[in-house]
Amino acid sequence: MHDRVGAAALAVVLLFLLLALAAPLVAALYGKNPVEHYGQNLPGLLSDGGLPMAPNGGISGEFWFGLEPGLGRDVLTQLLYGIRTSLLIAFAAAVVTTALGVLAGVAVGYLGGLADRAFGFLANVLLAFPTLLLLLALSPVVQSRLVDPGAAEPEWMQFLVLVLVFSAFGWIPLALSLRATVRSLRERDFVQSARAQGASRFHIVVHELLPNVRSQLLVHATMAVPTFVASEAALSFLGVGVTEPVPDWGRMIARGSEVFQADPTYMVFPGVALLVFVLAFNLLGDAVRDALDPRTGGR
Repeated sequence: MHDRVGAAALAVVLLFLLLALAAPLVAALYGKNPVEHYGQNLPGLLSDGGLPMAPNGGISGEFWFGLEPGLGRDVLTQLLYGIRTSLLIAFAAAVVTTALGVLAGVAVGYLGGLADRAFGFLANVLLAFPTLLLLLALSPVVQSRLVDPGAAEPEWMQFLVLVLVFSAFGWIPLALSLRATVRSLRERDFVQSARAQGASRFHIVVHELLPNVRSQLLVHATMAVPTFVASEAALSFLGVGVTEPVPDWGRMIARGSEVFQADPTYMVFPGVALLVFVLAFNLLGDAVRDALDPRTGGR
């Protein structure tokens, strides 16, 4: 809280979280929803190559952030529910990757020997893969395996596929970091003392090692969430993430790029929202790291 930038970033992040949790309530008070086509029958519609649009992007006292060109859906409610989509996927992926990273990193760091060498080789192999290309390739493959041909893909399935795809590679950096930390901690006096007193490996890992990597886990989780938010938006922008009718920032930006000349506002709002959220979360992660790192003096 002594870091003004970190405190401001925390306030922005909490605001986004609050809006995500309260999206149904805000939408009810606002009187709109993200799926209804409000702009189809509005007077004064313009046409750009057959694309019906409201003047000034539809921004008015009734539609605060305007309307989507063509379908006429409300932009504000799409943004609110898009926060829920991004955060749900990002938090779920962060939890899974953190759990996998802790399990692998602490285990191989403490055991050492053959397990450590095998893990190092596996991690280097996985890191050699082009992650974005693999995400683009794996996402439709996983979807085709989990959904029958011709069947509609449920929303939970889209979320599950993205979490699985992100988790396939997202745990490796944390595991490598924890392995290095645990390899150093296992030689410390308090671990040697516990081992000399006959403590089991499970006891040493749970009661001696894990408490000393909590700050590292917190920093990782704080930095992982914005990464997954941006990655999810990128996949949706490329057409392999969340699909219609689930509101999503990445798909809104993709749609906005198609109609940018006719209505630039539709891409500006989700683009600015994504930029502000990711920037605030990254700044918060930096502040958390500085506060928990004793070498920075708690700056």
